[in-house]
Amino acid sequence: MPAPELEGVSLQAIRAAQARIAPFVRRTPLVSSATLGRRLGAPVYLKLELLQKTGSFKVRGAFNKMATLAPGTRVVAVSGGNHAQAVAYAAGVLDMRARVFMPASTPANYLDATRGYGAEIVLVNAIADAFAQATAAVADGCVMVHPFDDPAVIAGQGTLGLEILDELPEAADVVVSIGGGGLAAGVAAACKALRPQIRIWGVETEGADAMARALAAGSPVTIQPTSIARTLGAPSVSETTLLAVQRWLERVEVVSDAAAIAALEFLLERCKVLTEPAAACTLAAADRLQPHFRPDGPVVLILCGGNFALADLCRYRAAP
Repeated sequence: MPAPELEGVSLQAIRAAQARIAPFVRRTPLVSSATLGRRLGAPVYLKLELLQKTGSFKVRGAFNKMATLAPGTRVVAVSGGNHAQAVAYAAGVLDMRARVFMPASTPANYLDATRGYGAEIVLVNAIADAFAQATAAVADGCVMVHPFDDPAVIAGQGTLGLEILDELPEAADVVVSIGGGGLAAGVAAACKALRPQIRIWGVETEGADAMARALAAGSPVTIQPTSIARTLGAPSVSETTLLAVQRWLERVEVVSDAAAIAALEFLLERCKVLTEPAAACTLAAADRLQPHFRPDGPVVLILCGGNFALADLCRYRAAP
């Protein structure tokens, strides 16, 4: 029996999103890895969403939300990096004006890319301050493009799930990163609607584990993110994304920063892709999940982003 739907995140809504954003986004490759297959004891496929425009999945949700708005609309967003670039890029394509509130600690490569796409950046001390100022901008007539707590954004991210099952309809397991939960919610909504027996596994890093803590508490909780996986650093999840995870995911694994960096290096050396820690953590989680995988059941690791500075990689490797 098909999984129940979240309001505004039906299979129909996700298919409509796929048609709406098709002119603006890439259909990213799904490639097999014999090396990872031997490591995990199952056929393994990598969804290379790090090759998406702006370097992450975020453009899917941003375009699905923003393509319904009129040209000239003033939009605002809050982001530690990837969502900022997505909104800035979409605003340029769709002839809108974007203002993005970002933590002052955001790495320079994210700031440079966001400015390069034409957005105005406002630096703030903390992500909570960013949300407060964005809310004030909405009161002044701007439209918020939320990074995850919006059915249109979630449906846009769900198009990634459609692509996976279109190319690999027999997929048995999907491992997906969780920040605020929009990607996991969208992918799960799409995959469970098309293949109810598929298993979706979430992953966070220590210090960016807002979803794991929300699951333990039974409701969203606020955290102060400390993980190096900055793009997983949502201060909290939403009621909608928590419900999606409770309903559709097998569980959420929380891995260390060190495990995420080790997985990042392995993917770079053996699979020739440079991911973010927020994406490489899916491999770290898959190592733990290996006993659940079946020898004939294809496993998909979603590599959701690749906006990682080489200088950061060198710094992490040099750290004691």
